[in-house]
Amino acid sequence: MNYPETEEWPATPPRYPQANTIEDFRHNLNVVQTRIADACRRVARDPANIRLLPVSKTVDEARVRLSYAAGCRLLGENKVQEAHGKWEAMADLPDLRWSVIGHLQTNKAKLVARFATEFQALDSLRVAQALDRHLQAEGRSLDVFVQVNTSGEASKYGLPPDDVQAFMRILPTFSALRVRGLMTLALLTRDALRVRACFVLLRTLRDRLRQDTPAGIEMNELSMGMSGDFEIAIEEGATVVRVGQAIYGARSLPDSHFWPAASAWN
Repeated sequence: MNYPETEEWPATPPRYPQANTIEDFRHNLNVVQTRIADACRRVARDPANIRLLPVSKTVDEARVRLSYAAGCRLLGENKVQEAHGKWEAMADLPDLRWSVIGHLQTNKAKLVARFATEFQALDSLRVAQALDRHLQAEGRSLDVFVQVNTSGEASKYGLPPDDVQAFMRILPTFSALRVRGLMTLALLTRDALRVRACFVLLRTLRDRLRQDTPAGIEMNELSMGMSGDFEIAIEEGATVVRVGQAIYGARSLPDSHFWPAASAWN
């Protein structure tokens, strides 16, 4: 595609209204799906190949239940204890599944192994070892994404791009981890071209890794893009977009509370 030399967003990000009814959630989900379809149309992609991951961090149980009633079945959470508490509180919804998308300390790996369906922030051997050990004890396996720091910011988690290939070669050792692809957080900036560059870097890295992927490792998925930038991510190859505020409404806490230096538009 040909892009302008600069792409600028408005100086102030959108203020998403709170969704407080099933109808609100259905409306917001429809709006997001329309945005996904429009982005796909621009680059001749099939919207059916994009997975929307609603992010329910900070959302209380009552509103999570409303989003479930509106059709959400896999939800993303940054903080393990918050996600685990919601999983326990909503055990009456057995088809409601949880994706942990935030940085994980090894002492929380036991909780993730107990309840999560997916973990999108694998970025160290120590975490891989801890998860695999606890998953083996639980008799479970877990879909994982390797997190890559494509922005180069020291404040962000994720492996440097140059370290990912060596890390991938070790992962088949951990039989309970099912590697599905890569995840990233884009640069915090109003310059959309610089955000786009983060997504291009992840896609390019994935394509290169596919040429030398160890047995048992999949490189099909790219999790990138949030409420304010997922259209760009889709244009650059995202297969999973993590959308919170555009579905649930604006949060009272800044995103720095969850992701260091993260975009205010997730």
